Amino acid sequence: MLSNTIVKDTLNIPKVGLGTYKLTGTEGMKSIEDALHIGYRHIDTAQLYENEEEVGKAIRNSGFAREQLFVTTKIWPSDFKKLLSAVETSLRRLKMDRVDLLLLHWPSDDESNKAALDSLNEVLNRDYAQHVGVSNFNLQQLEQAISLAPVRCNQVEYHPFLSQQKMLDYLKAHDLFLTAYRPLALGKVVTDPVLLEIAKKHERSASQVALRWLLQQGDVAVIPKASSAERRTENLAVFDFELTAEDMDAIFALNREERLTNPSTAPEWD
Repeated sequence: MLSNTIVKDTLNIPKVGLGTYKLTGTEGMKSIEDALHIGYRHIDTAQLYENEEEVGKAIRNSGFAREQLFVTTKIWPSDFKKLLSAVETSLRRLKMDRVDLLLLHWPSDDESNKAALDSLNEVLNRDYAQHVGVSNFNLQQLEQAISLAPVRCNQVEYHPFLSQQKMLDYLKAHDLFLTAYRPLALGKVVTDPVLLEIAKKHERSASQVALRWLLQQGDVAVIPKASSAERRTENLAVFDFELTAEDMDAIFALNREERLTNPSTAPEWD
């Protein structure tokens, strides 16, 4: 049976989290609260999303103890050279003493990356975060990152139409994990005939099959975004069935290097 958490020494992260991009205002806060009551224990936000206050308030309103939850936030490259103050801003918005995972949201120039990575060590020293990592770093940038700070993960776009095999192999070799954003390829998985056929066989949805495919690769967490309670419930229900080796291979074969994230259109991310 597939575990619902990734466990590595002091790290214990739920494999299915809630992506919160565009979950803003009162409705966004209610959606996050709903997710917590459905069973989500991993919430992913970022300064770019402009909803850290809503995330913090939803968590407080939910009634769950802070230590029951895993909270990730991310810092934008424009703040890399003042990372500590940016992290403090996030903590104030969240009304938290620390987050569970702090990520650099996107790589910048080499000098800025080095400054930010060096500051991640001080983030840990000040207990602003339990763990630190990066997002959207390529292999060369990731190699530099792990030489400068104890990063635990790389959060990247990953779905059946975009291979991340080289990245995942590298992360596993260094005992790190991968967090997959846009795991449902902006909804494109729901119409793919291969995924639909596999879903029919398992009496599941194509979305559940895509998420299960990611999770069965090991050391992968997923943070799908869902606009309805029904979809949030569906995305969480992926631990009580298993894809066959043939299923897995058929989905791997769907790769067409289709990247849906463009750094020049950042507000569309996740």
